[in-house]
Amino acid sequence: MIEYRIDRRSGVAAYLQIVRQTKEALLLGVLQAGDQLPAAREVVEATAINPNTVLKAYRELERDGLVEAKRGVGTFIRSDAVAAGPAASSPLRAEIEGWAARAVADGLSREESEALVRAALDRHYELGEP
Repeated sequence: MIEYRIDRRSGVAAYLQIVRQTKEALLLGVLQAGDQLPAAREVVEATAINPNTVLKAYRELERDGLVEAKRGVGTFIRSDAVAAGPAASSPLRAEIEGWAARAVADGLSREESEALVRAALDRHYELGEP
């Protein structure tokens, strides 16, 4: 099951963070068709955000065709939702995990680490590389 983390300093609305994290979990194979998202109450307790924020995120995911809400039961990943992509089993995933651990050990902040990654991705994707 997914555990949402809200970064209040990011400048990104909490509901958008939930949407993004759900989509990433689908692409990485953490979430699969039929999986149930945490109840809004559970997300509120874990993140200390407003229940309406969680519901807004879940509605957005529903509009995107990724989840379906079953009244009184919960919110589930649709069977036709985007399946895990190549990133789920890529050897790069382990390398990135190792890199992130080294970044933390070297004292880099999350913001510094994200800036390094964004700069590298921007440089390579702007060059037309896949």
